[in-house]
This record gives sequence, C-alpha cells and structure tokens, in this order.
Amino acid sequence: MSAINSAIVARDTFSHIAKRRTWAQKEAGVIVVFAIVFVVGCGLLGLCISKALAKRKAKKQSVSQV
Repeated sequence: MSAINSAIVARDTFSHIAKRRTWAQKEAGVIVVFAIVFVVGCGLLGLCISKALAKRKAKKQSVSQV
C-alpha cells in the first residue's frame, strides 16, 4: 500500500511543479520593455562606435595626405 501512496505523492508533486509559473511568465510586458530597451541601447552603442571609427579613419587620412 505504501508504494501506491508514494506514486500518488510523486504525481501530485510533479503536477504542482509543472504548474508553477515564473515571474517572467507573469510579467511578460516588463520583459518586452527590457528587450526593447536592450535593442535600442545596442543600436545606440553601435552608432557611437561607428561614428568614432569613421572619425578616426578621417583623421588618419587627413594626416597621411599632409
């Protein structure tokens, strides 16, 4: 009889664990905002790096021409 009770307890425990929801699932909107902010931040960082490299390249060309 104890084997049957153990199986029932294990099944109930598994179903309880499987039904558990994480914070990210409950707050999907917040995760979307974080993702959008991250993408925009990466874009701005890439733009700044691109401008710095272009400025460095232009300065290097002007020095080599003189």
